[in-house]
Order: sequence, then C-alpha cells, then structure tokens
Amino acid sequence: MQTLQKLRQLLSRRDKIILLWLLLFSIVISLIEMIGIGVIMPFISVASDFSKIQTDNYFHKIYTFLSFSKPLDFIVAFGVALIIFYIFRAVLNLVYLYALNRFSQGRYHLLAYRLFENYMGMEYRKFIDKNSSHLFKNIINEANNLVTLISASLFMMSEIFVLILIYGMLIYVNWKMTLLLTIFLGTNIVLLKIFVSSKIKKAGEDREVFQQSFYEIMNKSFGNFKIIKLKTKEKPLLAEFSKASFGFAESNIKNQTLAQFPRLFLEMLGFSLVAIIVIYLVLKYQDNIQGALPILMVFVVGLYRLMPSVNRIFNSYNQILFYSKSLHIIHNELIYEPEELGDDILEFKKYIRVENLSFSYEDDKKILQDINLTIRKGEKIGFVGESGSGKSTLVDLIIGLYRPQSGKIYIDDTLIESRNIKSWRRKIGYIPQSVYLFDGTVAQNVAFGSKIDEKRVKAVLSQANILDFLEKHQQGIDTLVGEGGIKLSGGQKQRIAIARALYDNPEVLVLDEATSALDNDTEAKVMNEIYAISKDKTLIIIAHRVSTLDRCQKVYKLENGKICE
Repeated sequence: MQTLQKLRQLLSRRDKIILLWLLLFSIVISLIEMIGIGVIMPFISVASDFSKIQTDNYFHKIYTFLSFSKPLDFIVAFGVALIIFYIFRAVLNLVYLYALNRFSQGRYHLLAYRLFENYMGMEYRKFIDKNSSHLFKNIINEANNLVTLISASLFMMSEIFVLILIYGMLIYVNWKMTLLLTIFLGTNIVLLKIFVSSKIKKAGEDREVFQQSFYEIMNKSFGNFKIIKLKTKEKPLLAEFSKASFGFAESNIKNQTLAQFPRLFLEMLGFSLVAIIVIYLVLKYQDNIQGALPILMVFVVGLYRLMPSVNRIFNSYNQILFYSKSLHIIHNELIYEPEELGDDILEFKKYIRVENLSFSYEDDKKILQDINLTIRKGEKIGFVGESGSGKSTLVDLIIGLYRPQSGKIYIDDTLIESRNIKSWRRKIGYIPQSVYLFDGTVAQNVAFGSKIDEKRVKAVLSQANILDFLEKHQQGIDTLVGEGGIKLSGGQKQRIAIARALYDNPEVLVLDEATSALDNDTEAKVMNEIYAISKDKTLIIIAHRVSTLDRCQKVYKLENGKICE
C-alpha cells in the first residue's frame, strides 16, 4: 500500500489520466481474452455434432438469420470467423503492449529529468552533503529500475483483469471443478510467495547496497588515478571493486533465477491439473469422456491462457519487490524542495554590508559569530585565517550560496532575500581553489553554459594572459583540455578559471584560495594578472599567505568564527 502511495505521488496528473485509459484498455483486452476462450467450447461442440445446429436455439437462430443452406458451410464460416477474431485479438494485444511499454519506458526520461532538475535546483548547503556517485546512480540506474517497477505494475494490473474474467467463465462452466483448481493453485502460490518472493526482495536490497558501493569505488578511483599510480594501490581497490561487483552480480543472479522458478513451477502445475481434470471426468462418467470433451477443452484452453497470466502476475509482483528500493530512493530524492528564487533586480552601487551575521552547520557548533563588516564597491578585500576559521563560509554567505541563520546582508540598502538573490549571484565571478574543467574545448569551458561568443572568449583569455600560449602552442580556443583539465598545467587551468569568471563581466570577483596550489613564481604572476583585470571590480580574496593580499585595502583575520581587529 505504501509502495502504491509513493508511486502515485511520483506520477503527474497527465500520467494518471493515461493510466486510467490503459486500465480501461486492459479491461477490453481481458473481455476479448475471455471471449477467445469461451468460443472454443461451442465451436468444438457443433463441429463434433452437426445436429446441434438444429437442436441448439442460439445456433439455429444464427444459422437461419445468415441464410445458410448446409451445416458444413456454417461450421466452415464459424471457423473462419474464429481465425479473423484471433488475428484481431493478436493485433489488439500488440497495440496494448506497445501502449504499456511506451508509457512505462517514457517515464524514464521524465524521472531522470526531474531528478537532474531537482539536483540543479537544490540549495548549495544541501548539495554539498550529497555524494556525486549516489546522484549518478540515482539518475542512471534507480530511475531506470523504477521504470521496470512501473512496467511490472501495469502488466500485473492487466493480467489480473484477464485472470478474473477467465476464472469467472470457468466458474460458469463448472464451479466445482474451478473451486478445486482455485484451492490447488492458491495453496501453491502462497507457498511460492513465502519461499521465493522474500528471497527476491532481499536480493533487491542487496543490489542497491552493492551498486552504490560500485559507483563510489569507481568515482574515487578515476578521480584519484594519478595518486593511485604513484602509490601503486591498485590491488586494494581491485579487491574492493571485486567484492562490490560480485555482490551486485550475485544479487542479480538470485533475482533472475528465482524469477524463472514460478514459471517452471506453474507449468508443471498446469500439466498436472489437465491430468487431474481428465481423471476427475473419467471417474465421474465411468466411461469415455467424449461427452465432456467441450468442457475439457474449455478448461485446457483456459488453463493454457490462465497459467501464463498467473506467472506474469507473480513475476511482476517479484519485480516490484526487487526494485521497490528504487521507488523509495527516487521518492525520497524528489521530495526535496528546490530553491524558489525571484527575479527582482538588485543594484550594486555603493557597498556590501554584513550585520550581526552568525552561521552553523550543526546546531551546537557555530562557524561564524556576530560578524560585522562593510565592503565598498571597487575595494580589494582579503580574508585570512587557519583552516576551519570560517573564512570560506563567510564569503559563501556574502555571495549568496548560503543563507544567514541570524543577521543580515545588505547590498547598498537592499536586503539579500529569495526574491533578489539570483540577480546578486549573477554579479559574482568565482575562481575556486580546485578548478574543474570538463572534457571539451577551452571555449566551451570558458563560456560554461552561456552562448559561446568567440570574440568575448578571446578577450577574457587575453586578460587572463593565456591566449598567446594557446594560439602559439595549441589549437587556440578549440584546444581540448581533457577531463578535469588533465592536459593542462595547474597555472594554465587557473588562468582558464579566471577567464571563465570574467566571461559574464561580473561586478564582484572572488578568489577562494585560488592560487594556494601554485608555486610562488606562478602565484605572483597570476595575482598580478588578477589585480590588473579587477581594477574596476570589487575583489574578495581568501588566502592562507598574507603575501597574496599585499595590495588589498583591507585584510580581515578570522579566528574561531570571529573577526580579529
């Protein structure tokens, strides 16, 4: 019930309308399936005894209405009509299966998009608590697994209708025999649920755990490939990967093997039931069973169609159990509320003012306490302090990535709020300590989501003092940087990061320990370039070395979350 509730919450109103139509379609299919089995008995009955055309009221009316002159013509026409009906039945089933698959598989795009949209709209503070390997897994695997669960649910619903209608017809033909079949089948299905379904559910839980580990190991291994090669630590990682990979494979082996067991078991039951029915009829009539042949054929054909339905229901149920963890994961990931930010314009003409600002990641551990400061437009400001002193957190608050828990931040005389924070963030050019360049060209990395203006790209690369190098020694702005910028040196990556920060012409330039990984000579050159290009900008620098801040007009030192005078 909880699974159904979560599934309903994930589906849109349009999805639910489509589901309703599919449900109605499945009822029509079920009726056709029932008719397809039901017409076998009268056809065999009249074909084995032509006299029934005259003695049976329904046959006689049809025979007369259609003006048949020979019983043989009637039987042949009946058979041809059946063939046409079964062709129609097959085509309709195919259309229904296409509609089911189109709906269920089409949900992958929507779920993956909603997950990605949700992650992109997540507050920065919440995002940093996430593991990127978990996010990849959720979008790629868990969303796809959930589609399998949705598909299994739809197939199960359609087969349940078929099951109900065929059972209803069998009860009408011979309720005693059907009751015995129900008890026999029901008992065995309960046993299957107890001994098979519980193991499949456990295998599904194991799958999620091992797959999560799978992604984490790959993420940390590929991200630290250089260190691994230097430390020659491949073997421990391979052992970790082997454990996760084997566990993941084993959980799938269990699922796929156990998933086939019900089919084989039910087929064995089906053939046994046919034999039981024949034995029952022989005992009942104490003679040959030619008179009961139509009834026998109905039950044989009914079981022939019924057993696959039971198997599909059971298989779908087991798939729902195996992938139920994916439903819980996707549901939990989509209940996060994205930031709701307005489009009010925020002007920055005079100053940034921080008043009585405090902040903590945990309730009992304050990172910042009662911070007060003013940064005038065009000033060059530095923050220094030991690791953990709160300087990066303070700047993240100033540039609008975090929200103050107490205190306020003003731009001129306007309070930074949800309605105007987008406008404020767009004024920021940010150069991080660890620069991530994606696998693409220099131009793509500089524009980073914006439309590529080649003149602007060259202008900011020239400002960052790297354009000449790229044009003389590489392919200019079309130079491929490799994943993570692996084809470039640290200083070159930093210069491209500077160009990226300048591309949208920000009013505030922030350096978050951006030169701490560079050697002294390279740092001095980069800082000269930064001071030169930020003459008309407000510059905020976070640094460990005071020498980096020698041209700042003010330098604030943070200790234990407070500004030291």
